[in-house]
Amino acid sequence: MNSQLINRFRKKLKKGAVVSSWSQIADPNLLEIITHEKFDCSTLDFEHGIFSIETLPNLLRVLEINKKLSLVRLPNKNLEICRQVLDTGSDGIIIPNISNDIELKKIIDISILPPKGRRGVGFSRTNNFGKKFGKYLKSKTQPVIIAMIENLKAIKNLRKILLVKNLDAILIGPYDLSASMGIPGNFKNKKFKENLKFIKTNCKKFGIPCGLHLIEPSLKKLKIYKKQGYKFIPYSVDTVIINKAIKELYNNK
Repeated sequence: MNSQLINRFRKKLKKGAVVSSWSQIADPNLLEIITHEKFDCSTLDFEHGIFSIETLPNLLRVLEINKKLSLVRLPNKNLEICRQVLDTGSDGIIIPNISNDIELKKIIDISILPPKGRRGVGFSRTNNFGKKFGKYLKSKTQPVIIAMIENLKAIKNLRKILLVKNLDAILIGPYDLSASMGIPGNFKNKKFKENLKFIKTNCKKFGIPCGLHLIEPSLKKLKIYKKQGYKFIPYSVDTVIINKAIKELYNNK
């Protein structure tokens, strides 16, 4: 966990927009290509991607060499997986499908070292397997915590979620949110747009940065998202970028 990168991330999150790459393929070589200088950080998608704890260290090494903050989108709300991801050295976590403040508090509590939290203390990759154990225990830097809003229950409990301590940002998952409304992928739907506005308005009211995943690799839309006030923007997905590039190989238009 890199304190300098985490502090820089939090400062930029307050002042402007943070743009993250998003990976579904657990290949260090591909991640090295994706880790472009324009990205502020990189997210490894353990929920829908092909990842495991065994593949994580080599991916984190790529990001560490390139001085990029690393985020892992957890596959679920399992506390043990959360601990493993942080002990492996991730700078932060993105928690999927948060529905209420209670489950968010539990995950944040086991993500922070004592005395502020209840995270387990032991030798792990994040402290060089004991070589930097003293420095690790003394560190006051806490991992980045981002909660995903992906269902109608979360919208109902949004105000309580936004009051949870040590929450860095909210990330809207557009596909799952629209699916929970019975309109999967219909982002032009009036009610869907109203829910986006409700989330963004309340995030601003409670001082929590709001993010939205931009799936399409469109610089024009990225600029629009920034103008609309989104503070954390995962920009496209490695698989989407590859599929689009392959399609265009034989596109004469």
